[in-house]
Amino acid sequence: MKKTITKITLFTLVLIVFNSCTEDSVSDLTETEIPTTVSYQNDIRPIIQNNCLNCHGNPTNFGAPNSLITYENVKASVLNNLINRISRAEGTSGAMPLGGPRLSQNDIDLIIEWQNANFPQ
Repeated sequence: MKKTITKITLFTLVLIVFNSCTEDSVSDLTETEIPTTVSYQNDIRPIIQNNCLNCHGNPTNFGAPNSLITYENVKASVLNNLINRISRAEGTSGAMPLGGPRLSQNDIDLIIEWQNANFPQ
């Protein structure tokens, strides 16, 4: 009788092990985000309008050295140190926006993503 119980137990364990194995891969089990493309018009322009044009309008105010009104202006600024300036800690010398709160990390990441995507309009 003891051998029968042992065989049944062993058989049950073998069934459990084999039934718990699947062919799912990690990618099948995790959610994937649908990639979106960042663009100047939909993503970057609203950030600039809401945070930068008080000083970087046309004409510029408060000693701002350049305007950020157009796509070309913003692209040139990104190529010339804008990401460094908006990434600085609030209150740090040269941090932008001047005297305002630092941009959200999400907004900064969008601008970086826009640059990495070669500045889609």
